[in-house]
Amino acid sequence: MKFLQRTMPTVAENLALDEALLETRDQGNESDELLRIWWGTSPFIVVGRSSRVDIEVNRLAAEQLDTPIFRRVSGGTTIAASAGCLFYAVLLDLELRPHLRMLDEAHRFVMERLLAGVAPLRPEVRFLGTCDLVLEHPTLGARKFSGNSLRVGRNWMLYHGTLLVDMNLELIAQLLNHPPREPDYRAGRRHADFLTNLQVEPQRLIESLRNAWQTTEDLEGIPEDAVRRLVAERYSQASWNYQR
Repeated sequence: MKFLQRTMPTVAENLALDEALLETRDQGNESDELLRIWWGTSPFIVVGRSSRVDIEVNRLAAEQLDTPIFRRVSGGTTIAASAGCLFYAVLLDLELRPHLRMLDEAHRFVMERLLAGVAPLRPEVRFLGTCDLVLEHPTLGARKFSGNSLRVGRNWMLYHGTLLVDMNLELIAQLLNHPPREPDYRAGRRHADFLTNLQVEPQRLIESLRNAWQTTEDLEGIPEDAVRRLVAERYSQASWNYQR
């Protein structure tokens, strides 16, 4: 598996790059599995492919805080991110790993790798729900630091998500409504009582994730033309970002 640590200049380009990496592999132009890492910078919101903006986002707060809203190609509920939020994406070959076409197997496979990457730094990490990573606290219970989603192409899968490392969690409570669906273990808790940061040294986390995914070398070059096209067609368009 190859490795790419690349934060593009804009959120639209970062989202487009994840999709472009899937697209180029499904078209047969790339054959290497890949782990990509990038970081949030200024605050932004990303809704899931089928999410309804007005249900999941506090639109008034987003407008007051001048926080842009984008839509990703994968499912799941809405996230708010900023500096201190690490994003990862893995591109997985479904011809090499056909069992991952069963989504429960895909979630389990990726979560086990992420667990292996986080556990050396935070041994109390656990996998709960469909695809959440949490830290178990003896009195506060399970607090989530990672949410994840996927997109299945013809022969490749994009599996991506977030790891809260040292983010201002108050932003999430300000920008997002209570989600329309939640795992049982959340038990109705507010964002402030449900989320947590990993509080680990970022470079140590990245190296541990690389070890867990057994990355061998860096990816040289990205599909820049595809990124520009997807930004123009999707991620810069209100018709895409606000379609629901």
